[in-house]
Amino acid sequence: MASASADKKAVAETVYRYATGVDRRDWALYRSLFADTVSVDFSGFDPHLEPRVVSADDWVAGIVPLFTGLAATQHTMTNPRAVVDGDEAAITMDVQAHHMHDLDDPASWYTVWGHYENTLVRIDGRWLLTGVRLTVNWSAGDPAVMELARRTGKRLLSSGGQGAGTAGLDDPEPPGH
Repeated sequence: MASASADKKAVAETVYRYATGVDRRDWALYRSLFADTVSVDFSGFDPHLEPRVVSADDWVAGIVPLFTGLAATQHTMTNPRAVVDGDEAAITMDVQAHHMHDLDDPASWYTVWGHYENTLVRIDGRWLLTGVRLTVNWSAGDPAVMELARRTGKRLLSSGGQGAGTAGLDDPEPPGH
């Protein structure tokens, strides 16, 4: 069994890879970080988004259009505060998530600052996300950029453009941080 310090580091690494998977559009990496079902709560980002439990495959497929429609993103995760209890863990990390629809147009950028409160479980020696909750403390830019990006991504995916495929295009639309 790993030490408490090693477990906390491994839990934080899972959340860091979450950000890497999204920013690099590495959907295989991103999917590999979740248990088969995940509780997602992005109501702190958009009060109209109800907390829900979904399959990890549906969650990943649902965010692909949004991030396909963004020219670039950068999710910076800091200040990990993990608590490990056997094969279960909880971690809070601060986040700054920068979203750019058009790299040359700062009016098409949207940035949020807040924190994630995530839960994980150890399965076969790996820490996997079972819950993701985002709280946004403040933001800058135009939040409409996110819906514009989703529409752009759906168009690109349906025309065979960049992205991981069209699975989940009709699924409920998570914000996908």
